[in-house]
Amino acid sequence: MVRPKRDYYEILGVSRDASEEEIRRAFRRLALQYHPDRNKSPEAEEIFKEINEAYQVLSDPEKRAAYDRYGHDGLTGPGFGAGSGFPGFEDFGTFAGFGDIFEAFFGSTTSARRGPRRGSDLQTELTLSFEEAAFGVEREVEVTRLEACAACRGTGARPGTRIIRCPSCGGTGQVRRVHQSLFGHFVNFATCSRCQGEGQVIEQPCPNCRGTGLERRTRRVRVRIPAGVDDGTRIRVSGEGNAGIKGGGPGDLYINVHIKPHPELTRQGYDVYYDLAINFAQAALGDEVEVPTLEGPTVIHIPPGTQPGEVLVLRGRGIPRLDGRGRGDQVIRVQVEVPRRLTEEQRRLLSELARTFEKPHSSRGLFDRIKGAFG
Repeated sequence: MVRPKRDYYEILGVSRDASEEEIRRAFRRLALQYHPDRNKSPEAEEIFKEINEAYQVLSDPEKRAAYDRYGHDGLTGPGFGAGSGFPGFEDFGTFAGFGDIFEAFFGSTTSARRGPRRGSDLQTELTLSFEEAAFGVEREVEVTRLEACAACRGTGARPGTRIIRCPSCGGTGQVRRVHQSLFGHFVNFATCSRCQGEGQVIEQPCPNCRGTGLERRTRRVRVRIPAGVDDGTRIRVSGEGNAGIKGGGPGDLYINVHIKPHPELTRQGYDVYYDLAINFAQAALGDEVEVPTLEGPTVIHIPPGTQPGEVLVLRGRGIPRLDGRGRGDQVIRVQVEVPRRLTEEQRRLLSELARTFEKPHSSRGLFDRIKGAFG
């Protein structure tokens, strides 16, 4: 189940009437605390993604106004969704990675920025039948992702043109600034604004990808769903996410599995349950009845004298285990149905049968109690 988005003001810890400077300071403080390069806790990256996403909206007057008025739904309309020029949050990190935002604020080194960067992960949903989830299946999912531009082969430059060394920083990706203070000269190295720390500039951007080196394509990816997956299982398909930058590897594709309910069977762990309704004659005398299983209908034996609530177990007829070590069981819960209406013939026969039973320790005999039960 997808976790609902948190309020952006709550994420940054600011009021809804906070100024741009207050929002900037809040982001700076939280980014320092949760940036994955500094904070190695398992949840740091997810928290930083939330902080990053909140800042991208609240620092932009147009997006902030839409969010204030309509909430998260205000960011999915025209001008904010995929294909509008503003990357959707599902692709956040493809155009502006964690290092990019961090450098813009804190002037960190540009070595990570100039080197290869891994592509961002993607996710999609897949719905399976009860049987497909039990036994596994191969399915195709449609994925829209970023791939290397076919026109410029991922360079971002118009074919036939050059990528040159940045004249502003001499290819270092940084500019040196000297400030005078009470304590003397203070030297600060900041990211070059012309090349954005890359050390190179494109003379003529590729018209197909507008200089990004990436283009959006829709692909059909064939995936193998293992036997035994349950509803809510998340499957990772390595290398099928967005393309990397500067030779970085692609991200991964995550598939969230949903399972349609079966009309008769239910699942608990690796066991399958079925409620079997029989009449009291079948329970008393025994019978052969047909029940549904994962492999199709099968006939089982009802022993004579079966009591209401008893269970019958078909060993090894449940869900295959994900580790491949056998299967669960099918559990059949017996429910004895008492008819609400009897024909005259049924009433006569039942009355005769009642006289043959020993009277229980009560003030009324079985016949009287049966008559009371059926009016």
